[in-house]
Amino acid sequence: MKKIILNISTAFVFGILGAFVFFKFNPSSNNSNFQSENIKGLLASYNGKIAEGNLSFVLASKVSTPCVVFIKTTAMVQQRNPFGWFFDGYDPFGSIGQVSSTGSGVIVRKDGYIVTNLHVVKDAKTIEVVLNNKKKNYTAKLVGTDPSTDLALLKIEAENLPSIVLTNSDDLQIGEWVIAVGNPFNLTSTVTAGIVSAKGRNINIVNNQFPIESFIQTDAAINPGNSGGALVNLNGELVGINTAIFSKTGSNAGYGFAIPSNIVAKAVKDLIDFGVIQRGYTGLEAAEIDEKSETINKTNEGALITNLSEGGPAQKGGLKIGDVIVKVQDKPIISKSTFDEHISYYRPADKIKISYLRNGEPKETNIVLTNKDGELALNKNNIISSEKLGADFAPASKIELQKYNLKNGVKVSNIHQGLIANMNIEEGFIFTKFNGKICTDAKSLISELENANGKMQIEGIGSDGGTRYYNFYY
Repeated sequence: MKKIILNISTAFVFGILGAFVFFKFNPSSNNSNFQSENIKGLLASYNGKIAEGNLSFVLASKVSTPCVVFIKTTAMVQQRNPFGWFFDGYDPFGSIGQVSSTGSGVIVRKDGYIVTNLHVVKDAKTIEVVLNNKKKNYTAKLVGTDPSTDLALLKIEAENLPSIVLTNSDDLQIGEWVIAVGNPFNLTSTVTAGIVSAKGRNINIVNNQFPIESFIQTDAAINPGNSGGALVNLNGELVGINTAIFSKTGSNAGYGFAIPSNIVAKAVKDLIDFGVIQRGYTGLEAAEIDEKSETINKTNEGALITNLSEGGPAQKGGLKIGDVIVKVQDKPIISKSTFDEHISYYRPADKIKISYLRNGEPKETNIVLTNKDGELALNKNNIISSEKLGADFAPASKIELQKYNLKNGVKVSNIHQGLIANMNIEEGFIFTKFNGKICTDAKSLISELENANGKMQIEGIGSDGGTRYYNFYY
């Protein structure tokens, strides 16, 4: 019996030492001074006090929790009067009321950059950030957004903050333990644990013309208020940003969904370096494999090409409708979701290798990605903001114009409090005509909207590609 006890004790001690060595010398851990320095003290303080099987959860929680913040927003919303329907849209007699909401965010750089979900801060007039230690509250500035992935980047004026380490989400395995850290139901600094249930999930929640959904699915409890919080591995490294839940009741019912850290890292770098997302376009549309295409291509994995832009990168590379993409840069493509995810890592002018099947025969080609205007240059930040209208405006891209068979159009984004929100015009709407006049540029449209008086007639394309007509009195 003494020998057994001695063996167990020895194994436990070596387990602690092994964990210490891993955290000390793991390259990704050394990216964060907060993480590497605190592990030493944590291992010493918990030595012999916690069952060996629980030690990883305790350490991961201690490392990641200080990097997750509480976000409080206020927004002004139009409160309709009972007879608002009479005015055919805009209600001149509706009152303006203030509403508050909460969520979570993750510090990704020690100089105050914080990533969260776009839907957490959308429409916000003010954004307040409360650190985990609750010693000080900060007013945050919105640096930029990525509507295609539901991400937003905030900045607070602070230094030497505890920042999380982003790890490679491609390495995350189904069945691996993960921890969700956030502020559900206003309960700050809440930690729940679960496993990775699936990867590459598309649940159709991103309302955008070019949505990128390749969620990590987990059974760690995620509830309202967790949005924008961290999903971490047992090293305390970020593997995803918690975004959505699958529920019929509004609270956790078994599954949560997180944006992979690789998508997060690309978005954060683009917004810091360029102020706009640098997304590369392939000039193709893809769909999931169905029974018919499976029998044609002898596979049940991949992304089926359903449409090609005339003269676009994919067509120039020799790809055809009906081809099934199975790899991007030698990374396996399991579904349309994973194809969208892997393409999102690249920028305009990047050359990528596409492996595909044509009638079951494997082939390869190289394509050079373009920007949204079909050019090799990086995307320009040509957005014009209007405080009065409460939205951003930019010319519709050449890809969007071609997709919807348009000659001109002005796209609206980042809708917050103002005239556009009061009209209930959706994010990503493309104005094609205003009062019968074709919309050719953002500056002219903003001027006409801001100075409009009387009846307004709007025609355009919704985020689903359908034509919309609006009539308002102002």
